[in-house]
Amino acid sequence: MSTIKESSKLDLMKNEYCHTWTGGLHRILCMQGGDDDGSYAKNSEAPASAISLSKPLLLAGIQSMKLFKGDDDECLRIADLGCATGYNTLATIDLVVETLRGQYIKECGYEPEFEAFFSDLPSNDFNSLFRSFQQFNDTSKKRRYYAAGVPGSFYHRLFPSRKLHVAVSLSALHWLSQIPNAVLDKRSAAWNKGRAWIDGAKKEVIEAYSKQSMEDLEAFLRCRREEIVEGGLLFILMAGRPSSQRPENQLGDPDSRAKHPFTSSMDQAWEDLLNEGLIEEETRDTFNIPAYMRSTDEVDKAFRGCGGFEIQRLEYRRIVEHSREKQEEWIKDPVSYGRAKANMVRATLKPMVESHLGPELSEELFMRFEKRASVDTAMLHKTCFYGVIIVCAIRV
Repeated sequence: MSTIKESSKLDLMKNEYCHTWTGGLHRILCMQGGDDDGSYAKNSEAPASAISLSKPLLLAGIQSMKLFKGDDDECLRIADLGCATGYNTLATIDLVVETLRGQYIKECGYEPEFEAFFSDLPSNDFNSLFRSFQQFNDTSKKRRYYAAGVPGSFYHRLFPSRKLHVAVSLSALHWLSQIPNAVLDKRSAAWNKGRAWIDGAKKEVIEAYSKQSMEDLEAFLRCRREEIVEGGLLFILMAGRPSSQRPENQLGDPDSRAKHPFTSSMDQAWEDLLNEGLIEEETRDTFNIPAYMRSTDEVDKAFRGCGGFEIQRLEYRRIVEHSREKQEEWIKDPVSYGRAKANMVRATLKPMVESHLGPELSEELFMRFEKRASVDTAMLHKTCFYGVIIVCAIRV
């Protein structure tokens, strides 16, 4: 009797949740909020490393800007597009404000006012973000800008024309506005059967994602072209790949491909749910991670097609997934490694997975992922790299 009840419960869960996220990605594409072990705030080490790597280029870009002397309102506006939550966005805005403030005091003899806009999709945990102001700024350090939240997709207009002086987007633009329709169509050659993501997928799947990626980046740039003042700065940091790599190879070397959380362990975890009878095959096949790692050539093409920007820097760089000390710690304790990897996946994908499967089945998936990552001890001895693209451009 208990087996029958459990089976009925799973059937109800499947019927209630399966496919509810299709066509409504903007409602559930967000980093996991809060501040527990599975939150983005506690699992953003890789983005933090990428931001640290790009910091000198961001500083150089700000210092190369002409100062906006004589503006009627003497207020400089800064936006973080795709801000998520936690330390990274607050530290970035502080860096931009303090750098500009120092330049104005030194060259103009006065301090302008600053307004900072934290923008992300409405599903973002803005409550946690703004509560973290108190934790980020100690009592001896005054916040030197007025803050506001701006909910909405950065693939659409978010601000009035010619209002932003600095716009940054950090570790966000590799997320797409939607899953390409062809990938979700069983009758299409682009049906992405048996895998959650596109690395190593067949040609038709890659082409559909590549097309969506270009449309999205062009839309992003057109919007920023209208919103940023002449002489203003657009700074982008996003996951990417060198132009020497074909789009089917999203992650570079074999070790990085095998160890990346979107690939082997993820597909195996979905397969485990399927084999255990917890989900149907179509449930697995209709879940796709909406991310695409653009090449430097693809980014350059989008900028040139849009116009309105002069690229100062466009670079591809690699960052290591974690420190040598952390790797040695995890080699001694593979279970903690699996838990850490699962928490990172929760931080980035939980809202999407939960919308697709429901809370209970989504937790089952993360548990299978954690186990898969823990038992693959050979991968613990290998080093994984993340590729990033950094763009610094001036509005002309």
